[in-house]
Amino acid sequence: MPDSFLDAFNSLPRVAGLALSADGTRLVAGVATPAPDGKKFLTSLYGIDPEGKRSPRRLTRGGKGEANPAFLPDGSLLFTSARTDPEAKESDDEVPSLWLLPDGGGEAREVHRRPLGVEMVRVARDSGAVVLAASAFPGSSGTEEDENRKKARKDADVSALLFDSYPIRYWDRHLGPVERRLTIARIPSEERLADPVDLTPASGRALDEQGFDVTPDGSTVVTGWTIALGRGERRSQLVAIDAATGQQRVLADEADVNFYGPVISPDGATVACVRVVEADYDRPPTQAVYLVDLATGEARSLAAESELWPHQLAWSPDSGTVYLTADEQGHAPVFAIEVESGRVRRLTASGAYSDLVVSPGGASLFAVRSSVSQPPVVVRLDAGATDQQPEELPSPGAGISLPGRVEEVRTAAADGSPLRAWLVLPQEASAASPAPLVLWVHGGPMGSWNAWSWRWCPHLLAERGYAVLLPDPALSTGYGQAMLERGWDGWGNAPFDDVMRMTDAALERPDLDTSRTAAMGGSFGGYMANWIATKTDRFKAIVTHASLYALDQFRGTTDDVTFWERVFGDIATQPERYADNSPHLFAEKIRTPMLVIHGDKDYRVPIGEGLRLWTDLMRAEVPAKFLFFPDENHWVLKPGNARLWYDTVLAFLDEHVLGKDFERPALV
Repeated sequence: MPDSFLDAFNSLPRVAGLALSADGTRLVAGVATPAPDGKKFLTSLYGIDPEGKRSPRRLTRGGKGEANPAFLPDGSLLFTSARTDPEAKESDDEVPSLWLLPDGGGEAREVHRRPLGVEMVRVARDSGAVVLAASAFPGSSGTEEDENRKKARKDADVSALLFDSYPIRYWDRHLGPVERRLTIARIPSEERLADPVDLTPASGRALDEQGFDVTPDGSTVVTGWTIALGRGERRSQLVAIDAATGQQRVLADEADVNFYGPVISPDGATVACVRVVEADYDRPPTQAVYLVDLATGEARSLAAESELWPHQLAWSPDSGTVYLTADEQGHAPVFAIEVESGRVRRLTASGAYSDLVVSPGGASLFAVRSSVSQPPVVVRLDAGATDQQPEELPSPGAGISLPGRVEEVRTAAADGSPLRAWLVLPQEASAASPAPLVLWVHGGPMGSWNAWSWRWCPHLLAERGYAVLLPDPALSTGYGQAMLERGWDGWGNAPFDDVMRMTDAALERPDLDTSRTAAMGGSFGGYMANWIATKTDRFKAIVTHASLYALDQFRGTTDDVTFWERVFGDIATQPERYADNSPHLFAEKIRTPMLVIHGDKDYRVPIGEGLRLWTDLMRAEVPAKFLFFPDENHWVLKPGNARLWYDTVLAFLDEHVLGKDFERPALV
């Protein structure tokens, strides 16, 4: 048995992703657990009983994991996996191919392989047409040419990439030398997928990170489509592609607007997507559900006045309602919007939801639910109910006991705006035994502490006796546009003041120790940790992960400078926000001990930020440590590295907050 929650943490089942069969009798979830060697997480597919009567059943056991479950009309299950086909020739490639698990059970079989892998799958509900997103070399005419070019690069030991457009990388990968394409085919009666038809033979960078869907009859594919505007600027259109001819037509295109995540209605007539009016120097972005008539192109926003910040969308079977999840007051509920009236109804009162799927009759929705106090589980919702408590279905990871209790802290900002935060407390915290407090600022900055996070888990600190404050300051989502606008003129202004006010409010509690406090955060939260270090010495220690530090430097090295300049401006003509909000310009004021953490493969916040901060701390002789991960990105994804991250953070906090000797983790 594990000695602690930290010992058990990496082994807990991690549920994410749902697929429902056309008849509604089979529900499949992805569940990630450590691989047998413990060096990575692998996702397997589990059958979940939609009626909640039977225990979950594992469906796949591939040594490379499985992803992208999608049902064919006959109940067969498609998925992608890099597992080896026992009937294929030996290969050392580890690219995912398309597999099929028959409805009646038996062995899964490979039905389609591409030299550069299959990335995503969508199935036409009625016709069974299969649309694949897969990589190809630019200008390639098909699988054989891709195979030859891949082999030629490998034989020549060439890894170089040649770019002629921006961006050149995304989060932790370079956008080359391949491009994403969409193909369509059907599963005939024989064993393999029919030869797919390439619908986008000259896609270039247009399909990078874009979502897509296919009409029930398989006649039309709708996708986001990125166009280049010059000077590194881009815009995402909504495009319909005729499956028979490959002919494209633009459904939605506006200046300074992007369209994402298209989902086609069951009657095949309407596309729902997320319309984002992009930010500029003076205002934050706005988001709304957007409907486009597939035949006429007529379009309108749906309930835009609600100020919901929509995430995933789903349709009711009668095409009369759009379901969505959206951040709201520290939660991410499920909402229903009537297409005709625009009336908004909230189905759930608490928790954070994702992966919505709707039953064929429309009476139920299935989703993955989590919260700050509960890991993800599969639940069933009554489509007609309001502010309900969902029915939890038997699924891996259910019933986990956590070492901490969760409460809420509320106060007001300097301008009177209401502020709130979650507070995770050790079970033993009391007025007689007050707990030390760790302030933990979320990333984004447009985000919210409302869901369970495998990466940022406050309960691991609560087990060690720390209370953890999770604030939603200015720039957080779920509180309306005014909350974004409050922080838009400078990250170091209202967001910093809000965080400090929520810390003060929490420390009024008798079960918290005002003399033993620390601050930490990652990404934007790491920026805020750095900013806090330049503004106050009230904390005993500060932990900063993947953090922005020198904003002028960051502007030229991040993978998405265009978004950055919308917020902070062109540094040549609008240097004010850089000068007023960059921690490195105030480095001489840092006195608090700091733990700097960074991954070398982080392209969103490149390693130069961590290195420059570390150098400044050393030159100023500030007590500091630098935890460096050569093989990790913006997050820390390998089980061993994740464990080491927490071991090091806790050792650093114990040293400076509790006064213990630093206990160096054994493996570093």
